[in-house]
Amino acid sequence: MVVIVLTVCPSGLRGYLTQWLLEISAGVYVGHVSARIRERLWERVVGMAGAGRALMVFHTRGEQRMSFVVHDHHWTPVDVDGVTLMLRPLDGGVANPALRPGWSKAGRRRRFGRRDGGRDGEAEEK
Repeated sequence: MVVIVLTVCPSGLRGYLTQWLLEISAGVYVGHVSARIRERLWERVVGMAGAGRALMVFHTRGEQRMSFVVHDHHWTPVDVDGVTLMLRPLDGGVANPALRPGWSKAGRRRRFGRRDGGRDGEAEEK
């Protein structure tokens, strides 16, 4: 089984893929083709994609039983001990802009200890 996902690709490429695969949603193509046809389809996708992005997932032997290739995509496949994972790039910014940078009050207490007069929950001996 082969799944190809296209983003911002020319309509000519979409029409070409419908000769071999079924379009089940906008830009998502699914079908059963041989390995040779799959490789030729991918070459054609890369050649015709232009400024668009493409992702192909296909069945292979192995632990995951699938493999994938990407073209001009922000996420890249990375092999980690025989398992292929997608590596997302860091955006370099704060995840939530409403949050202030730095330590929270609870984080400061955990890091620097309690500042309530020297008592840290233990009974003082006199």
